[in-house]
Amino acid sequence: MSRLTPCSRTEFIRKLRALGYRGPYTGGKHEYMAVSGKRPITVPNPHKGDIDTSLLSKILRDAGIGRDKWINA
Repeated sequence: MSRLTPCSRTEFIRKLRALGYRGPYTGGKHEYMAVSGKRPITVPNPHKGDIDTSLLSKILRDAGIGRDKWINA
């Protein structure tokens, strides 16, 4: 199994779009991305650094996206 690596917010959005998600849409304190039939994914706010692997892992687990599927997107 491949390992997750930190990714930029731009890369995060690009990969979600490759997996069929639309957005990001404005909502509350954070933007979100959606795909039909699934719960929306919260997009982390743009800060200086990359999205850490621990946060990325939690987001992918909540969305039901496997590591291999994410890495190959």
